[in-house]
Amino acid sequence: MEPPVSHTAGILYPGYSAEDDYPTLEGLLGGGRRLPLVHTLMREDAHRVDALLDIGSPDLLADGARQLLEHGVQSVIWACTSGSFVFGWQGARDQVETLQAVTGLPTSSTSFAFVHAASRLGLRRVAVAATYPADVAEAFVAFLAAAGIEVVRLSSRGIITAAEVGTLGREEVLEFAAANDDDRAEALLLPDTALHSVAWLDELETRLGKPVLTANQVSAWEGLRLAGDRAVHEGLGTLFRQAAATAGTQAGGERRGSPD
Repeated sequence: MEPPVSHTAGILYPGYSAEDDYPTLEGLLGGGRRLPLVHTLMREDAHRVDALLDIGSPDLLADGARQLLEHGVQSVIWACTSGSFVFGWQGARDQVETLQAVTGLPTSSTSFAFVHAASRLGLRRVAVAATYPADVAEAFVAFLAAAGIEVVRLSSRGIITAAEVGTLGREEVLEFAAANDDDRAEALLLPDTALHSVAWLDELETRLGKPVLTANQVSAWEGLRLAGDRAVHEGLGTLFRQAAATAGTQAGGERRGSPD
């Protein structure tokens, strides 16, 4: 009997808020799929541009990436949406390339994971329900626009700290998503990795009647895709029910519609 195939995607996660989504994902995925996580330093917990630029700085990420190598990972994901898109498209690409140079492994970030997931599902128009303050949420819209994705509705909850976002429970997340959807949108995006969502992905999609992409979901999908996982997985929303796209060696430079 052949040994089971193992896919291991390393997760770089800033601070502490909803990191327990990743063990939940491991349990739901099963089959030898691993998502080891290293916490990167968060000198200030704030959804504010200056703090986010520090959270995503190269030295902090490089330190975490080296620790991930101890876990035998096959890919690396910087699991922070705001700490990647706040650098702009080229800056986020540079961030990914710097990390890849440290590890020599396929690397991406949550911001690019959203773009690649949207491309995989053929999405052109989306609604965004952001927990961030308005200026940070607008920067995510600009990042999506650079990939050819139109945001037909943006809502901002205005929460400053990741710690507070992490306290939102099932009913609050379901209500937040439902209240900020739009009939013109082909999907709803919830872009904060500090927001718990993984245990409720199918509920979210049932409630809205359309695909829902969340930050921790797309981060895991991107990491496993880059690690070579081609399997379809149930219980984690439309994205995981689709066969994984062919993995590239470096995700950060792909634009929507380009070969993966």
